[in-house]
Amino acid sequence: MGKSGDGSSRFRFNVLTTIVYIVGIILLIQLFNLQIIHGAEYRAESNSRLTRETVVRAARGSIKDRTGIDLVNTGTRYSVEIYNTKVDDEGLNASIQKLIEILESNEDQFVDNFPITVNPYAFTMESEEEQKDWKTSNKFDENWSAEQCFNALKEEYHIAETDVEKARKIMAVRYEINRNGYSNTRSVVIARDISDTSAVQLREQNAKLAGMNVITEPTVNYTSGNLASHVLGYVAQIDADEYEERKDTYRQDDIIGKDGIQYVLEEYLKGTDGVKQVDMTVDGAITSEYISEEAVAGSDVILTIDANLQQVAEDALEQNIKDIAAGKFGEKQDATAGAVVVMNVNTGEVLALASYPDYNPGNYSEEYTADDTTGKYVNRAISAAYPPGSTFKMAVATAALDTGTITPTTRINDTGVYPYSYHPVCWYYSNYGRGHGYLNVTQALKYSCNYFFYEMGYRLGLDKIAEYAGKYGLGKRTGIELTGEENGIVASSQYAESINYTLYLADTLSAAIGQSFNEFTPIQMARYISMIANGGKNVDVSIINSIVRADGSEVSKEEIENFVNQKLNTENENKEDLNISEENLDAIRRGMRGVTSESGGTAAGYFSDLDMVIAGKTGSAQTGTEGLVHAWFAGFAPYENPEIAVVVAIEGGGSGGYTSQTAKAIIEEYFGMNAETITEDKNAESSVESVR
Repeated sequence: MGKSGDGSSRFRFNVLTTIVYIVGIILLIQLFNLQIIHGAEYRAESNSRLTRETVVRAARGSIKDRTGIDLVNTGTRYSVEIYNTKVDDEGLNASIQKLIEILESNEDQFVDNFPITVNPYAFTMESEEEQKDWKTSNKFDENWSAEQCFNALKEEYHIAETDVEKARKIMAVRYEINRNGYSNTRSVVIARDISDTSAVQLREQNAKLAGMNVITEPTVNYTSGNLASHVLGYVAQIDADEYEERKDTYRQDDIIGKDGIQYVLEEYLKGTDGVKQVDMTVDGAITSEYISEEAVAGSDVILTIDANLQQVAEDALEQNIKDIAAGKFGEKQDATAGAVVVMNVNTGEVLALASYPDYNPGNYSEEYTADDTTGKYVNRAISAAYPPGSTFKMAVATAALDTGTITPTTRINDTGVYPYSYHPVCWYYSNYGRGHGYLNVTQALKYSCNYFFYEMGYRLGLDKIAEYAGKYGLGKRTGIELTGEENGIVASSQYAESINYTLYLADTLSAAIGQSFNEFTPIQMARYISMIANGGKNVDVSIINSIVRADGSEVSKEEIENFVNQKLNTENENKEDLNISEENLDAIRRGMRGVTSESGGTAAGYFSDLDMVIAGKTGSAQTGTEGLVHAWFAGFAPYENPEIAVVVAIEGGGSGGYTSQTAKAIIEEYFGMNAETITEDKNAESSVESVR
């Protein structure tokens, strides 16, 4: 048995050995074929073809309104990139000149950051220090003129063109590719957003354009011009500091969100770039290309704002400001700017957020100037704090009622001149020489009686008023998911101490009618009005509805909240409800209803033809600048079962009643009234508080 087994083993071993020899012989024959017989042919082919990887830019996510309307989406554009090839300077310069001829024939442009002009020769840098730095970085003598530097580069790049204008164009492209460090594996974009015609011609001329490739890139499109510009924000090329922090995921020529939602949610909006393989000959002609890794688009962001309501708010605000400045309500006012906030009173969702003047975020890079004096880039709805004037009186009334200082039926006799401190007068006395007489809190709000609230300030004291202002969230950031939100200021002894100011009774009286140190943002005022409307329930102010990834999955609310808090360096506030009795709150709301709906109300003339009962409060806030009075409207609609809070603030607007024009247009749009005309009551009484 043993011998038989040994023979079988030897047989198998011999068979395996034979197979190995046969395979080895085949491999040797194939190797001989590749290296000896066809070696020269394959080497020639290999030396004439290079494979490079190029980036396939991912589309940024869209930004949509609450109904799915695109506010920002992604389009496409043609650009030209270039790789370093084995072509010499003469060939490269010829290719660049050919590129420029094609682009200019179709009125397209190439990238030109070259800091020297010709005819006459001059540096484009403004300061001598910048010129010296540039010369040093390029290893030029710091005393050289622009012409000397130009000629040195012309020689370095071996540009033979004698026409200096044409030579400069070639030099601009050479300068761009050199300063961006292009190589045979790294491309540099030398022309962006070229026409279809140029793209076709460049592809047809590919063999004459060494290392150049027409690529398709995504673009950011703002679908409605200036609409919601301060909410959306803008994008621009990543700067050096940003790139240093993000070089693992960004290229030096990437765009990045700089402001607004574009900045806050950049990490979600940015997609993941893909990879394309490009086969080229050694002299730069493309032979084939294919995608090896697909790009993944960024996530879509759905906002809480309504595009139609936003448009109405912006248009109405702009027209309102122009009408006030033109004197259409009476005396001309120095109205220049303003803001609007429309908020869901039950959820805190922002339905419209407008700031005027505004700008076109799609043209930001071309239009921005550091010396802008219009303030059009400031989001006044969240970044500008104004004294609230009489719109603050509901907070004072809340403090007085909730502490038992007064009841809804308590009556104060307004004699016109307050007997304490500096003897301030009620606005009614200034206009008519007498006071309002006996008023309860509801009537005091309706008529905006200063005397009544001076007395409330006297009885409550400054810090008790400040306490209740804080309960409404005034003087505190709302946490809206945008950059630049201001805290504002609540007048208090603590604040006075922080600025080393000695308080007097006059400061308390002034604070009780919304003056003194009080300064609040329109977004804070909208939260405040929402709490009055919804029964005192605090709301989570938000402008982000949801984020949807490219695969259709949705980012959790918790993840969004945590991400935004970290990005904006904010913390979740422990928000508490107001916990005021319904009887007391109703007394306040009835006063606000009287303002807009009853004879004698400070805004009744502006809403008399509105087919709905609403509640509101006007405010005319002095600023410390002679004759400059800011105007406010703050209200909610409808009076029964409130849905929205509307806040309008106009810098230099004069009378608070004038802002009712904007509020009315917004309410009509939201509730589908859409009145074509707005009746202006030019005889309406001004309610500017008199504070000496």
